[in-house]
Amino acid sequence: METFPLFPPRASALASRVDILFFSWLALAAVVATAIFLLIVVFAIRYRHGARIDRTLAPRTERLHRSHWIEVAWIATPLCLFGVMYVWGAVLYYDNKSAPANATPVYAVGKQWMWTLEHTGGRREINELHVPAGRPIKLVMTSQDVIHSFFLPVFRIKQDVLPGRYTTLWFTATKTGDYHFLCTQYCGTDHARMIGHVVVMEPAAFGRWMAGGIGQETMATRGAALFRQFGCSGCHAAGASVHAPGLEGLFGKTVQLQDGSTVVADERYIHDSVLLPRKDITAGYAPIMPSFEGQIDEAQLLDIIEYIKSLRGDG
Repeated sequence: METFPLFPPRASALASRVDILFFSWLALAAVVATAIFLLIVVFAIRYRHGARIDRTLAPRTERLHRSHWIEVAWIATPLCLFGVMYVWGAVLYYDNKSAPANATPVYAVGKQWMWTLEHTGGRREINELHVPAGRPIKLVMTSQDVIHSFFLPVFRIKQDVLPGRYTTLWFTATKTGDYHFLCTQYCGTDHARMIGHVVVMEPAAFGRWMAGGIGQETMATRGAALFRQFGCSGCHAAGASVHAPGLEGLFGKTVQLQDGSTVVADERYIHDSVLLPRKDITAGYAPIMPSFEGQIDEAQLLDIIEYIKSLRGDG
């Protein structure tokens, strides 16, 4: 007979830290709530109507010389306790949002009502994600239509997925197995069916699984084809007659904009440059870039971004 677990199992490096913080908050809240409840009961009995208590106000001179240690204690003690919890939670939040530099990227697109996930090597999956145990994975996510949310209970991670924006999520799986993920943002009629599962494999088994996709084009290769198909190479390739920014070595660099501000050339910057070219105009260049909104879908745009990432600027 199977037992119903009160909490889902922990299968990531972050899960234990999240649980410890959660139960610590729960314990602190229980202690504070119990103390307040007991004080209410004690004060209600001790100072009830009819009790022999001196309720007259002391003279001003006497009140000025009274000790204020009780007031200091009930202000300082909760402030210190909740300050510690705040710092603890902030550190965990920062670690949760800061993917390691060596994290393997996987691209995810949510749409009504399915998840499309793509490895840089070219393997695509629908409502399924294969990952190796012990290796950090970074999900770069966007939506094709409405707001979705990617939630993996056993990893204790969740992130909203927004149309027109890129959000990231990372994890390191610690246990092999098959684990469910789901959308937790109501997104329409079949929202409840927008589910899938992550298959955590031993690194050797994952390598064999990836090798099964040999022959498929990589994301960068497909992106290069799209780059030519939509005429991008006519302006951005070396030797082009049009005065447009070069893309070699662009990704990750700081770009000077026409209004004097700067921006890092990340996934969001490239996304907006293709669909909203007048949003961030590079200094020294005329705003002649046409918008490809409605012509390029999110999956194709991710391929183009991966191609631009591959242009290292080393010839």
